[in-house]
Amino acid sequence: PRPGSCLLLFVAPPECPVFEPSWQDFSDPFGFIHRIREIAENTGICKIRPPQGWQPPFACDVRSFRFTPRIQRLNELEALTRVKLNFLDQIAKFWELQGCKLRFPHVERKLLDLYLLSKLVSAEGGFEVVCKEKRWSRISSRMGFPAGKGVGSLLRSHFERILYPYELFQTGVTLTVSLTPAAAVMTLYKEKSKGPNTEPCGTPRFSISESAIDLYMCMACGRGDEEDRLLLCDGCDDSYHTFCLIPPLQDVPKGDWRCPKCVAECSKPREAFGFEQAVREYTLQSFGEMADHFKSDYFNMPVHMVPTELVEKEFWRLVSSIEEDVIVEYGADISSKDMGSGFPVRDGKRKLIGDEDEYASSGWNLNNMPVLEQSVLTHISGDISGMKVPWLYVGMCFSSFCWHIEDHWSYSINYLHWGEPKTWYGVPAHAAEQLESVMKKVAPELFDSQPDLLHQLVTLMNPNLLMEHGVPVYRTNQCAGEFVVTFPRAYHSGFNQGYNFAEAVNFCTADWLPIGRQCVAHYRRLQRYCVFSHEEMVCKMAADPESLDVELAAAVVRELGDMIEEESRLRAAVQETGVLCSEQEVFELVPDDERQCWKCKTTCFLSALTCSCSPQRLVCLHHAAELCSCAASNKCLRFRYDQDEFPAMLYGVKSRAQSYDTWAKRVTETLAADNKSKRDLIELKVLLEDAEDRKYPENSLLRSLRDTVKEAETCSSVAQLLSAQKAGSKLTVEELKVFVEQLYRLPCIISQARHVRVSPRASTPDSGKLQALLELGSGLELELPELPRLKQELQQARWLDEVRLTLMEPQRLTLELMKRQIDSGVGLPPHHAVEKAMAELQELLTLSEHWEERARACLQARPRHSLLTLESIVMEAKNIPAYLPNVLALRDALHKAKEWTAKVEAIQNGSNYAYLEQLEGLLARGRSVPVRLEALPQVESQVASARAWRERTARTFLKKNSTYTLLQVLSPRVDIGVYGSSKSKRKRVKELLEKERGLELDALSDLEDSVEDTRDPAAVVAAFKAREWQELEAIHSLRAANLAKMALVERIEEVKFCLCRKTASGFMLQCELCRDWFHGACVPLPKAGSQKKLVSGSKESKFLCPLCQRSRRPRLETILSLLVSLQKLPVRLPEGEALQCLTERAMGWQDRARQALATDELSSALAKLSVLSQRMVELAAREKTEKIINAELLISVPSSDPVAPRKQPRKTPLVPRSLEPPVLELSPAAKAQLEELMMEGDLLEVSLDETQHIWRILQATHPPSEDKFLQLKLKDVERKRKRKLERAEQQLLLAGGGVQGRSKSKDIKRVLELKPKKKKLKLNPDKSRELKQLAKRLAKEEKERKRKEKAVAKAEFPKEGLEKKSRKILDIPSKYDWSGAEDSNDENAVCAAKNCQRPCKDKVSDGLLESEQDRCDWCLTESHLLCVCFPLGSGGLGPV
Repeated sequence: PRPGSCLLLFVAPPECPVFEPSWQDFSDPFGFIHRIREIAENTGICKIRPPQGWQPPFACDVRSFRFTPRIQRLNELEALTRVKLNFLDQIAKFWELQGCKLRFPHVERKLLDLYLLSKLVSAEGGFEVVCKEKRWSRISSRMGFPAGKGVGSLLRSHFERILYPYELFQTGVTLTVSLTPAAAVMTLYKEKSKGPNTEPCGTPRFSISESAIDLYMCMACGRGDEEDRLLLCDGCDDSYHTFCLIPPLQDVPKGDWRCPKCVAECSKPREAFGFEQAVREYTLQSFGEMADHFKSDYFNMPVHMVPTELVEKEFWRLVSSIEEDVIVEYGADISSKDMGSGFPVRDGKRKLIGDEDEYASSGWNLNNMPVLEQSVLTHISGDISGMKVPWLYVGMCFSSFCWHIEDHWSYSINYLHWGEPKTWYGVPAHAAEQLESVMKKVAPELFDSQPDLLHQLVTLMNPNLLMEHGVPVYRTNQCAGEFVVTFPRAYHSGFNQGYNFAEAVNFCTADWLPIGRQCVAHYRRLQRYCVFSHEEMVCKMAADPESLDVELAAAVVRELGDMIEEESRLRAAVQETGVLCSEQEVFELVPDDERQCWKCKTTCFLSALTCSCSPQRLVCLHHAAELCSCAASNKCLRFRYDQDEFPAMLYGVKSRAQSYDTWAKRVTETLAADNKSKRDLIELKVLLEDAEDRKYPENSLLRSLRDTVKEAETCSSVAQLLSAQKAGSKLTVEELKVFVEQLYRLPCIISQARHVRVSPRASTPDSGKLQALLELGSGLELELPELPRLKQELQQARWLDEVRLTLMEPQRLTLELMKRQIDSGVGLPPHHAVEKAMAELQELLTLSEHWEERARACLQARPRHSLLTLESIVMEAKNIPAYLPNVLALRDALHKAKEWTAKVEAIQNGSNYAYLEQLEGLLARGRSVPVRLEALPQVESQVASARAWRERTARTFLKKNSTYTLLQVLSPRVDIGVYGSSKSKRKRVKELLEKERGLELDALSDLEDSVEDTRDPAAVVAAFKAREWQELEAIHSLRAANLAKMALVERIEEVKFCLCRKTASGFMLQCELCRDWFHGACVPLPKAGSQKKLVSGSKESKFLCPLCQRSRRPRLETILSLLVSLQKLPVRLPEGEALQCLTERAMGWQDRARQALATDELSSALAKLSVLSQRMVELAAREKTEKIINAELLISVPSSDPVAPRKQPRKTPLVPRSLEPPVLELSPAAKAQLEELMMEGDLLEVSLDETQHIWRILQATHPPSEDKFLQLKLKDVERKRKRKLERAEQQLLLAGGGVQGRSKSKDIKRVLELKPKKKKLKLNPDKSRELKQLAKRLAKEEKERKRKEKAVAKAEFPKEGLEKKSRKILDIPSKYDWSGAEDSNDENAVCAAKNCQRPCKDKVSDGLLESEQDRCDWCLTESHLLCVCFPLGSGGLGPV
């Protein structure tokens, strides 16, 4: 909004609540205020209208009442207006000291707001920026002037003439002119003001001789020339040229002139603002005459005819106006101790007459309220003026009280005795800090000079401005005879509508105690003095617990407990610093000003710290370090109570608070007793006397007990009269029945009424007798006139019997049945019994329908009702003798809600958190209950957080489309050695779990037994440890079994491998963990390379089968972040516990691995590997570069020219080529330890750096003969394959097949690979043609197979490159050769020539040119023909 927009038209804030208590409520002031507190504290203030007829007489002596009021200038009260006035005052003083009288300009017939103009120009970047960017039109519109009238240029002129010189002065430029040359000064100002005319206008104001002038020198330029422009300061006699000043003066000032140094005094801080006292002393009569005269003159009408709304708007207009200066007087803070209270008081000064005695003892008498039994201030010794002693306020129109809160954030109550209304504004406590921040934001200049401005009661701020900044404000008009109550820390302000008289005082109830302690802490931070010692007051109450109200005693127990806890902590902290000396001191005997903390000004009571260097100085324990810099041994701890005294003090107050609870429990049981457990009347009288002696609170329970005793005593008197059978004690039967019913209702036994009985007389017709009479009359041979009447009575009797039987079985009495019975009774003849039964039925029906409808509405209510609401409804409908389905459903829902709540509380209060499945079950049940469950949102939040954590963990661990659950991945394996489909595997795993009775994390207990059968975390960890040992044993057994398969070379076709459980065939990989072999088509290939690279044996990496590597295996750091998130969840998850156990297992393995690698033997091995790897990388890079260069040279030479073989590259002395594996040699114990660690590390679903280190060491220690048994096995398999090939050839020759040469053998091999059934092969001509075509199609595949065989043969010789043993190929066992370490990093370096001329880029396929390669007949190594200079297909020996 535009600045000042809220001041244009005042909008009244919303009204605060108004309460009108009954006489019964009004009898207990604090009880009533406590009941309305929940509503009223949301608005900060409230108004209370006493019951009609409560009008205390005005007790002040009007003739002797004299006071001196305060003077209030209205426009100085409002914060923003005061800032503007201060600003204008500084501007006027500045120009006055310059010798000019300032006249404030008018623009558009309005006084120009110079403060707003200055603020807007400053916000736009300053005068120079606004002029340069031509923003004066924007400034004009923001100030509210109409566009198009050239106001912008006018504003610029006024700013440049009035404000700009002052701003230059404020920046300090004029204070440093003596250091600036005159030319620079003139240039500076000319640049800023665009060269104003510096020539003087008018005559000089000095007429002195030339000789005298020579004595004066300009303080700016240092010259004494141009005497006609040389000014002499009237303050300090310094001289300045008119053109050397900033800004330069065009004319010689006519009045007194001050130099820049003297003008600087106008920028000194102003004195703190406060109210002045008037000179005149008033009586009530003279002040009233003055006040009425002022108001009638101001509004030009009689005072009683001025509307309150008009006065309110005019007040806020005046306080926001700069032009109008209205002054009023206010008789505020007049002590009633000096002038007398407006309420009647028993002070002995005068005799009370009439009903004054009643009002003198009233709790609403403001002299009594602070010292009532339930008030905390009762226990403060001495009278505190304004808090315990009321203050009086005599107001007139517009006199006001500014924004403030009460001392110690206490309650306050104000009563308007007579006169015109008082308008109040209040802000609730929760917005107190918001109000303070808004006032500091709007008027920071005031708080810079007075940081404690809001504690001075001298500042107003328009409620509309506060509301624009989001501060909630409420108002009310307090009329004569009404109370206004302000609540703790509620800011309030207001003004008087006219002449009136009010009285106010503070009070503190039990609920204020914790707020008061917070206020003392707030004062401690502000270093503000306390009015009284909060600790002293609490300890004084605790010292005399029997004098306390029981509710106050309960509050003191809590407050004292918190104080003792804080005091013990502070004393322990002081003693830890080395303070050994301690003395006990009775602080209440020390004056308050002598026991105030030197640092924070808090009044000390429980303890203080002093030092021998300054015995008069003391500090509270919060500021023990601020006392002095002396050694701790010189300091002394002074305490009021020893630590051992605190428990006894606390016990006494607690006993007092608990005595009421015991009494209340006994009274409740007595009043609710049934006929079998009734107590004697004497016991009730004892309970009543006990309550009166102990001064228990006058609540509903005590009133019920008092009424019961009174009723029982009356019944006892009547029963005694009846037992004596006196003449005047006869009662009618109806009266006796009522009396007996009253006796039965009483919750006590009356000994005098034991013989009082009433024999019921049959008033309803007996159907049996009527039926007998009717049969007897019908049998007579007479016409009896009574028979029709008997028949009618028989109908009535039968209907009454039916109604009576129905009412005896409430569970059968439905609404439909009651309606039918009422309908059947409508046609009966009138009878008082029938009418009474009909009325009872109709009443029961109406009541039942009402409660059924109410119960149905509760069941369908949205939002759902709370547990207490439904419980009260069910309790009220409990005694209805009818079958009500909706009420029963509501009762069942209530029962389920209580059970659900009890289960949730049992889970929340248990020693361990609940499992997620338990909470999910609870959540499902809770959502179905039609009751608002307070704990349901918390359970929903916990379940959502746990599910989110589980999903995040699953994304971290599980592979895409994984068949394993997260719990299976995190738990030790139970499916080791189990193969087959996922369904059969799960069945087999389940059988294993049931057989071994292992850890069953998936099978949690049912929700019904969840609370009692919560799994102990220690048991879970123990079960995981047991499963880990079982997993290790199982993997040992599986590895041994898989390694034993390779011994069955002769029956290799019978051995099952892989996931598919079939025989060995094609490309196969060996898992490094379980040692089983797997088909390349059945398992995903490792990320290191394709099948071709695996066959060639280059850059081998570790292979783990899908059964052994079940997850992504995240790093340990990722898992630790998941565990941190898990610790924040108040929920137990099986996956979380499994992850914790897995992490502990991984970290334990990591520690063991690090210990093993830290030994001298293994650390040196790692260092050796690192050195070798670095050297091989460097050499391989160098040789690769040479190969590329040679290949490019080769391309540039014509193909017909023979290519000379490349020279042997120089061997590096660092890595000899004759290096034979193994590279490392370890002791058997170290190697066995590493292999065991490697196996355990591979079992972990966690990625650790130590596994790679151990793997590198183990690969470097494997000898070349390690896979010898595999070679033998493969040779046997090859021989069997050749025999099958020969038999197939013979069959084809006998069949006369047309397949010839090489393609023929290819077809034969292809036929063998197709594995035909064991039947005799019969070939006809068609089959022969098909076989030829098949041979042609498969020729390319045969060529590929041969290339693989060549690679296998080459693998038997030393390889060039440092390789890792991570995958083993069943067809071609891996070997490790370290002799060509410098070539190990070249993936395609498979040519055996020393100077390989391998082409670059995509001309190479699998390391060799397919069309230009051959194999040595001797060593079977392949070489480029270009590299060995052999013709294509000529055969021969290789280069080696």
